[in-house]
Amino acid sequence: MKTILKGIMLCILLCNSINTYSQVTEQDSVKQERIQLDSIFLAEFEETKPRQKPKVLHAEPLYIDLIRDLGARKGEKEWNVGAGMTDKRGFDEYELLVEYEWAPIDRLGFEIEVPVTLFSSRGDLSQNLEKPSNRVESLKLATQWSFLVSEKAKTSLAVGYIHEFEFVDLNKLGNGEIFNGNIFNPFFIAAKRWGSNYHTLIYTGPRILKEFNHKSEFSYEIHSNFHYMIPGTRNFIGLEFNKEFHNNEFIGVLRPQMRVGLAENLMVGIVTGIPVSGNDKSMSSFIRIIYEPGFKTFH
Repeated sequence: MKTILKGIMLCILLCNSINTYSQVTEQDSVKQERIQLDSIFLAEFEETKPRQKPKVLHAEPLYIDLIRDLGARKGEKEWNVGAGMTDKRGFDEYELLVEYEWAPIDRLGFEIEVPVTLFSSRGDLSQNLEKPSNRVESLKLATQWSFLVSEKAKTSLAVGYIHEFEFVDLNKLGNGEIFNGNIFNPFFIAAKRWGSNYHTLIYTGPRILKEFNHKSEFSYEIHSNFHYMIPGTRNFIGLEFNKEFHNNEFIGVLRPQMRVGLAENLMVGIVTGIPVSGNDKSMSSFIRIIYEPGFKTFH
């Protein structure tokens, strides 16, 4: 009887060992498959053709996006359409934008953007609230140059400049004036990929608003980003932390986000805005449609 019990116990232990080994082997197999997918995708994306300069894949934030990919290559282009809503506790603010960006030569990008802001009341406004006027915000022209791309360090550095010709409110367009002032915004970007999937990026610079017949207003922006890119894809989940210092006030907004590829050259990004400081503590949402004509991976 003892011999039979020992045999049964031995069989149970053997089965458990086989099952554990099978699970470990399966996990190792999945891990190896993800590593292989990443290697293939990164090789395709970063492949250097004759007369092209190296490029490192970085996750691009969805709300304060880049002018063009870091290390952009000649001929790259992209259309963006964005829409967002912010609850202003008395009225809703809707933001719309259309932008086109392209790279005429390696590592140099340009962008043209037209942002629009519309406001909608929710019932009667209280006496201490005034609904702003609808407006085409500005004609936004920008450029960005990646001056360092290190394949070994998986790091890219860039500088750029945004100039906005600020329009007057829509209800004032018929009065002979079109522009209300200028916005000057030089910036610096540093991005690094850690391994194959983890991405960090810092976007920072001053922003100077100069309206006609008014004093200049100065603010400083620091936007930090962390993203995890799904193996073998450009899909990601991440967090964008937008920070602004203006008139001795710190304004901070956390923006959890995700990007999903619908096709090789078409992606959608979804962003939620969670204010953490500043006078205006309103939740917001934003969606960005990204279309890259001619983009293709896994040829």
